[in-house]
Amino acid sequence: MPTSLLSGRSRLPLIVLVFIDVTIAFACAELSEWVRFGEHATHYHNVMYMQALLVVVLSFLCEVYAPWRGRRISERLTKVFIAWSLSFMVMIVFMVMTKTTEKYSRLWLGTWIGMAIPMALGIRYGLYQLLRSFRSHGRNTRHVLVIGDGRNFEAMRAYFSQDNAYGYRLQHVIEHHNNEQALAELEQFLASNQAFDECWLCIPFTKSPILQPVMFTLRHSTTNIRYMPGLQDLPLMNHNITKIGDFLVLDISCSPMDSINTITKRVFDIVIGSLILLLISPVMIAVAIAVKLSSPGPVFFKQYRHGTSGKQVKVYKFRSMKVHQEGEGKVTQATKGDQRVTKVGAFIRRTSLDELPQFINVLQGRMSIVGPRPHALAHNEYYKDLVESYMKRHKVKPGITGLAQVRGFRGETDTLDKMQRRVECDLEYINNWSLWLDIRIVISTVFKGFMNPNAY
Repeated sequence: MPTSLLSGRSRLPLIVLVFIDVTIAFACAELSEWVRFGEHATHYHNVMYMQALLVVVLSFLCEVYAPWRGRRISERLTKVFIAWSLSFMVMIVFMVMTKTTEKYSRLWLGTWIGMAIPMALGIRYGLYQLLRSFRSHGRNTRHVLVIGDGRNFEAMRAYFSQDNAYGYRLQHVIEHHNNEQALAELEQFLASNQAFDECWLCIPFTKSPILQPVMFTLRHSTTNIRYMPGLQDLPLMNHNITKIGDFLVLDISCSPMDSINTITKRVFDIVIGSLILLLISPVMIAVAIAVKLSSPGPVFFKQYRHGTSGKQVKVYKFRSMKVHQEGEGKVTQATKGDQRVTKVGAFIRRTSLDELPQFINVLQGRMSIVGPRPHALAHNEYYKDLVESYMKRHKVKPGITGLAQVRGFRGETDTLDKMQRRVECDLEYINNWSLWLDIRIVISTVFKGFMNPNAY
């Protein structure tokens, strides 16, 4: 097999990617100086060296330089954005701590950041598309031996026979009908001395007894061996491989809010929540006065909802209905033209202003800014047996806004299908959680999440 830069056994050298990042850092800094000062020289080289070093170190920590093969371009670009953003944030914090911010032009710094991050993302995207082009012509490709059976095997076979963007090509396929036949064909293939880079075992758990004899047959091979059981039909969440003691464990449904992720999300909630609460305090005062004048009763509506791990937490909202009594264990959703809703209540529900007091819940630690919207306890009892994996949405704190809300799945859930789609969005959010996803949802909420015709 060839071992050149574009061969199936190599990837873009790490040193090239590091060189590209350092070049971007210095080139954008120098260009920003020219934009800001013209031909007049400055003495900003110390922070240039600092930022270039930071972006390389943080890129290693954020796995920017990890192999690209088999990864989505969106995942790679997200890591690049986080590494570059953090490098500038750390540099600015250093300037503030050392009281040297007055030495540097803010316009120069802003121009540098505005140039460097888009350029880093653009170059990475261009490199990815270049790799796609090479792979479509059979270069930078790993050849795969596949042993499989079942729906997962057929789906994988169809997918990789059409698209080679991930850099894999099926070299030989062995259909597993019984162990003896599959092993005999495997031995025959190995005897033919055909070169291959990986072996994929796409067989369901029910046929797992073939694993050990296959591993024994491949004992003299140094190729990668991967096991792909058919898990698509299972409601997986945050799936990964974990080592507990001396045992390897396949995580099927686990919360992503462990260790550092919990701290990261909590810091985000406190910092952003405090800032938002400070900014919206005049609006909250105005809404509170309007609610109090609209009808007799308290300003806030307090109701218990399920929080993390299904524990009950008290959630605040501005009262939007006339004071009334519900039957025991019954919660009637608001519908279009609901007579219980006051005129002020209709406005604050339609504009989501009734949700503002929940920022207090965020600072209390009961809720998060982003997460699955908390449903009434009676609704949870009703839907938990009707919607698959419904209660898994309680693996994380409930949120003021979420992926379902920015996609338009909010308001009355008068059909089972509406609730199903909302829960699917919640589980997708939990399974793909990242700080960047939270930021994107917050930004989307600001631009399109407040006004909604489905909120009655």
